[in-house]
Amino acid sequence: MRGETDAWQGFLREFAVYLRAERGLSERTVEAYARDLRRFADFARQRGRASPRMVERGEITEFLEAARREGLSPRSLARIVASLRTFQRFLLEEGGEDSLQLGDLPYPRHMKPLPRVLSQEEAKRLLEQPMPGDAQGLRDRAILETLYGTGVRISELVSLNVEDLDLEEREMRVMGKGARERVVPVGNAAASAIEAYLAHGRPRLARAPAQRGLFLNLRGERITRQGAWGVVRKYARRVGLEEKMTPHTLRHSFATHLLENGADLRHIQELLGHVSVSTTQIYTHVSRSKLREVYMKAHPHA
Repeated sequence: MRGETDAWQGFLREFAVYLRAERGLSERTVEAYARDLRRFADFARQRGRASPRMVERGEITEFLEAARREGLSPRSLARIVASLRTFQRFLLEEGGEDSLQLGDLPYPRHMKPLPRVLSQEEAKRLLEQPMPGDAQGLRDRAILETLYGTGVRISELVSLNVEDLDLEEREMRVMGKGARERVVPVGNAAASAIEAYLAHGRPRLARAPAQRGLFLNLRGERITRQGAWGVVRKYARRVGLEEKMTPHTLRHSFATHLLENGADLRHIQELLGHVSVSTTQIYTHVSRSKLREVYMKAHPHA
């Protein structure tokens, strides 16, 4: 448990890492969000709130009102709300005791974009990029197929151990946020890519017999989140998809394509490891936007 006297400092530092490595935000956005959170932390400290869990709902409203009185533009206020909501999501995903009670805090539409997703054709083009001619190519194909084929987060992917796999049963055990474990199915494409990597790729990368990490870097160590994200970005750049990609794009695409092909929202919730189905419901909005796009292109009076 973090010490009450320095809790904010630790959270702010970890939040910046989360924004870069987990959310893949630009450095400019990271700086803006970090600045908003420092402002909020200073406000909370002045009221004797040494950690997020001590902040009361009404104090968040007071903070926004104070910012409004200072003459901040509606756009700047909307970004602060976005920063607070992202911070709340960070706290929930990290699974700690600390939380932030935002409740029904106003959230302007233009500050809440839908997740970026690939079309099924774009996903196919991306997954075909790694050439399995060497250990790195075998690993990279297995990484992409696993991310798209199981919907795991990059942080979950890099935490996988060899013993977490049961390819005979086409399953893998995943340790999610808040130390919540789940078992997810592994499709044939992902299973084949992982099998090839385990047989011909990983043995060439591994340096120490005791290394249990599934995906390894060229030094024989467990690949980092930044390293795995670099793999995704490398192949996205090759097919002109870099602008569409974030560390969660393949996860969002996994969920959206399941929904588009008839999967039940509750099942998708289980696969993604969401505690609440309300988190998963964002994908219904993504699919509605796709439906509207198809309608506008296809209907003569659209």
